[in-house]
Amino acid sequence: MKFSNIRHIFFDLDHTLWDFDRNSGLAFNSIFEKHKIKVRLEEFLAIYAPINADYWKLYREDKVTKEDLRYGRLKDSFEGMKVNVSDSQIKQLSIDYIDHLPHHNYLLAGALEILEYLQPQYELHIITNGFKEVQHKKLESSGILKYFRTITTSEDVGVKKPHQRIFEVALINAAAKVDESIMIGDNFEADILGAKNFGMQAILYNYYKSEFSADHYQVMEMEELRGFL
Repeated sequence: MKFSNIRHIFFDLDHTLWDFDRNSGLAFNSIFEKHKIKVRLEEFLAIYAPINADYWKLYREDKVTKEDLRYGRLKDSFEGMKVNVSDSQIKQLSIDYIDHLPHHNYLLAGALEILEYLQPQYELHIITNGFKEVQHKKLESSGILKYFRTITTSEDVGVKKPHQRIFEVALINAAAKVDESIMIGDNFEADILGAKNFGMQAILYNYYKSEFSADHYQVMEMEELRGFL
């Protein structure tokens, strides 16, 4: 089905357009070499990924601070591997990781092509819970900043998706009406339920290829958005 009334499309960034997993792995490889941390990268990433996801959930729920997230996800991962890394090293690694992350800027398959397809027809925007200082660098360094008219980060607003306030501010920034707007993102709770509870349409980019209710729109590949927009 095609949405006939949409004028504004709001995208999430990480795991939706920007290949977070690949770029994150490259950043860790760089900082582990720099600090001579002797771990197998594949083993570390396998332990880190679910720990990082859990910390981001806690961060969305305001149960941990930004600093807690950046430090805790590394400390818990090293402990899970039974690798002894000092607190001072972990703190420095957490800083270097954020610094190195925007140096690697692979996009997910089909992301650039779908932005090229959509931009002539719609106003495109970003709503992200990611850290403000990093998200702007990712957009610029990956070459996709030019596609977006507005960027709304949770740090700008003071609340995180799925809080309705971030959607409200994003629409104000975009001069967009809720019934002419749609959210596209990979996180069901933050992006899809958050948008729908605010009154927006939403499409899940099913990045993890997980089982998903037919009550909600979803795409498995970015190219499939052409069928909706």
